[in-house]
Amino acid sequence: MGRAKKVVLAYSGGVDTSVCIPYLKQEWGVESVITLAADLGQGDELGPIQQKALLAGAEESLVADATTSFIKDYAFPGIQANALYENRYPLSTALARPLIAKLLVEAAERYGADAVAHGCTGKGNDQVRFDVSIAALNPNLKVLAPAREWGMSREETIAYGERFGIPSPVKKSSPYSIDTNLLGRSIEAGPLEDPWTEAEEEVFALTAAIALTPNEPEYVEIGFERGLPTSLNGEALEPVELITRINDVAGRHGFGRIDMMENRLVGIKSREIYEAPGLLALIQAHRDLESLTLTADVSHYKRGIEETYSQLIYNGLWYSPLKQGLDAFIQQTQERVTGTVRMKFFKGTATPVGRRSLSSLYTPTLATYGSDDTFDHKAAEGFIYVWGLPTRVWSQKLREP
Repeated sequence: MGRAKKVVLAYSGGVDTSVCIPYLKQEWGVESVITLAADLGQGDELGPIQQKALLAGAEESLVADATTSFIKDYAFPGIQANALYENRYPLSTALARPLIAKLLVEAAERYGADAVAHGCTGKGNDQVRFDVSIAALNPNLKVLAPAREWGMSREETIAYGERFGIPSPVKKSSPYSIDTNLLGRSIEAGPLEDPWTEAEEEVFALTAAIALTPNEPEYVEIGFERGLPTSLNGEALEPVELITRINDVAGRHGFGRIDMMENRLVGIKSREIYEAPGLLALIQAHRDLESLTLTADVSHYKRGIEETYSQLIYNGLWYSPLKQGLDAFIQQTQERVTGTVRMKFFKGTATPVGRRSLSSLYTPTLATYGSDDTFDHKAAEGFIYVWGLPTRVWSQKLREP
């Protein structure tokens, strides 16, 4: 079934994406498959993955170093938006998908491919994120999803790959499905499919068990400029280094674990485990700094924007017109979000315990109850009368015979 002549395939080195290479050529008549592996700071050695793709029949195997762009162009806007899907998940995996889609489209245009492909199944969110993002960036490209259509079990997929020289996993594979990048890890499947079963310590890699964390708290001062994290303890850092260091601190103290029942876009509830120590800490610090520098109405209104923004990212609409409009609003709110937040890390917690900013709206002489108080107390009575007038009139009318 010939659908395309030249295809750029998003490649992870796993069984599914490896089998996609011969499957596209043998079953769908694709003449040339070019693989693309994205380095997003996941820590994997991508050289062997690159070689594996060539041995599986790829014409060319590309590796894109996109870690800096991932943090600056995707994670940092998420922090400015305090993006937490269902008020818990900081979108560490979802933020990577529009970037990978962009890399696929750019490679397809560079190599003259008429299609891109991925190894997503029909039950997850990533298929939506890839398909919609690719359509937004280049609607003329075909999107192929062999694993969504081939209908093979895991065992059948491995057997199919062996027919074309793809070795089966040499060790007993983990029962978990894990996705990793510099922002964190997502873990699902296996024993975790039972919502009552507690996640074993073996599933965690970035965060220490509470029993193994230090017995003394650690304080870290996080500097922000226009809502972007720029320094730790007064030391200016590039984005990747900053995320790496805050990951280490937060993870060492056991902060950043999430265990949640998540509502997938396709209508399925899924039990998910996440580790995102640095990202969660930065969002908490950023939100705290906003409470010091934004007016009440902007701060309150932005909360609703943040929820919509998080849903757009989760649902694969990073490149949508609404997302672009919300970006403009969020960027305007960040003009004065510059300052420092002191975070206390201790026994699985990350707590803002101090904040300061030249743009602070906190006025000590108005807030104090001491002798320096400059608030006009006499003005309160008139304010309360006007503020409560609608309620008073409503109550009076309610009591009329």
